[in-house]
Amino acid sequence: MPQARPRILYVTDLAYQARGRRYCDEDIGLTSRLREDFDLALCHPLDAAGLMDAFDAVVVRNSGPVLGYQAEYDAFRERATKAGTRVYNQLSGRADMAGKQYLLDLSAAGYPVIPTVDRIEDLDRLPRTDRYVVKPKLGADSIGLQIVPPDRLPALADGSVLVQPCVDFSYEVSFYFVDHDFQYALYAPDTGQRWRLDTYEPTAADLEFAQRFVDWNTVDHGIQRVDACRAPDGELLLVELEDLNPYLSLEALDDTRRDAFVAALKASLHRFVGA
Repeated sequence: MPQARPRILYVTDLAYQARGRRYCDEDIGLTSRLREDFDLALCHPLDAAGLMDAFDAVVVRNSGPVLGYQAEYDAFRERATKAGTRVYNQLSGRADMAGKQYLLDLSAAGYPVIPTVDRIEDLDRLPRTDRYVVKPKLGADSIGLQIVPPDRLPALADGSVLVQPCVDFSYEVSFYFVDHDFQYALYAPDTGQRWRLDTYEPTAADLEFAQRFVDWNTVDHGIQRVDACRAPDGELLLVELEDLNPYLSLEALDDTRRDAFVAALKASLHRFVGA
């Protein structure tokens, strides 16, 4: 008898309207390739908890910000944890998967992160500027983000938001990893068009920067995206470590890089399901 293929429940919101991105296209293309190795079904994130027991693993991909269904997402996590369900990315992540607290922790620990505080009494830890970025600790996809002058901060910095200097960076660049292995990098040469991306060839120093955050995180099985900006002094600073459902921008890759990423993802999932 032929050996049964692993069964994957692939969680995605194909109808979610992401600014500058088409979630549906990416997930339709990626699942068409994963079907070569796995028996696979797609479902909306609100249906995952009720369906996941029939599968060997759950892959959470372009499921959209969980803020719109926080209670259901929390219930999914609790049920999956109690049942020992294999969820990819692993639910052990301590970056965006757990909110934005990690930016405060990494900043306080001296990591190369945009300086970050959450209370007005700590404002002296930030470089003085005439513009500050304020964003919710539980925000996602730039929801609730504001750019404000210093006199607005006393009314906003109450511990529920992050406050950062507004950095006049040269460009943003993202590094994509499967498990702990680097796959490719993309950057936005036009600072006004975050999702118009070109291939980026990282230096050894760039890769060391990105790898440091992936190694800090507690995700051994999954896809992570390290978002950074190139500061005026040439230093890379972490903007975000996306470890829940990072958009992959696969449409920006050539066939060779895209095929290599798919192969790495398949190998990772085979290891994960077989663990």
